[in-house]
Amino acid sequence: MAVFDLFKPLTLLHGPAMRNRFMMAPLTSQQSEFDGSVSEYDQFWMEQLAQSGYALIQTSAATVEAGGIAFERQLGIHSDDHLPGLTTMATAIRQGGALSAVQLHHAGHRAVPQVGGIPAPASDKTVKGVKAITTEEVQRIRDSFIAAAKRAQLAGFDGVSVHGAFGWILSEFLSPNLNDRTDKYGGSVENRARFTIEVIEGIRRVCGPDFQIGWRLSIERYGLRLEELREITAEIFNRELIDYLDLALWDSAQVVREGAFQGKTLLSIFTELPRKGVRLGAAGKIYSAQRAGELLDEGCDFVLIARAGILQRDFPLQVKANPLYESPKMPVTADYLRQGGLSERFIETMRGWQTFVRPGS
Repeated sequence: MAVFDLFKPLTLLHGPAMRNRFMMAPLTSQQSEFDGSVSEYDQFWMEQLAQSGYALIQTSAATVEAGGIAFERQLGIHSDDHLPGLTTMATAIRQGGALSAVQLHHAGHRAVPQVGGIPAPASDKTVKGVKAITTEEVQRIRDSFIAAAKRAQLAGFDGVSVHGAFGWILSEFLSPNLNDRTDKYGGSVENRARFTIEVIEGIRRVCGPDFQIGWRLSIERYGLRLEELREITAEIFNRELIDYLDLALWDSAQVVREGAFQGKTLLSIFTELPRKGVRLGAAGKIYSAQRAGELLDEGCDFVLIARAGILQRDFPLQVKANPLYESPKMPVTADYLRQGGLSERFIETMRGWQTFVRPGS
């Protein structure tokens, strides 16, 4: 498929269409204020992205409860006090012509006490000395996701993306290794998926028919089972519960090494599913115009740009100007990132990503 097709519009089940096939992935920047409020660095980052040609821009993971925090200086959406900053962020994205979404996040058992987190495991066995959250606590956190989505809508965002990846709370509940509950949120695949489904259905109920809902799903680690995730996704597609699925792959070309799907790409296992009006995109080592175009050939409706968008903020505009565009090679110097507009806080975060920032720079 020609790179040109990346610039065709894409309709969604709810709300406005995407103007092209580029979505900015949610990126942990750790540059918010300590209470989760939007900082001047958050705002400047969003203003840069808003002028960079994306069709939809997701914020970094935003806490739906204060105790669900995983990172120092993590963005928050758990309080009405966060609304003014979130509103300025949504306004900047809208003025640049893109759609916007807040990524809704709760760290679950991975919450970090040193920054105020309260671990909330699905099982007694996951975190030493911490009991599984009760059924009532599951439902409280579910309602916190829904309330956070309403705040995003009040702030002017077009939608939210529900973070169901990387062992965070919704992903944790999907895992038979991390979820040995005996209530209605544990046991069968249907029960383990109930938390996620109730969050999504609740957001639709409260935010109405014009609000967009995405779902971020990862497939690896934390005891997740590919066959089960495929089954859950098929049900969500069939019921058209979401507007788009964001497959968070470490490598969009990754091949399954064992089991029933051995030899197939992870991506193909999901692109082969009937998805009705739901759109599907993938992240994972998309560093060139060519690779972005190939993903449309492989069944994606859109692509999620992550590290390539940090290396070069206006990745879509670069691709539009040059169908042979390739991202700068990593590692890059801290000065290179500064010149591109990254804050010192963001650069410090990127030093923690293997091979991203040149040591000593």
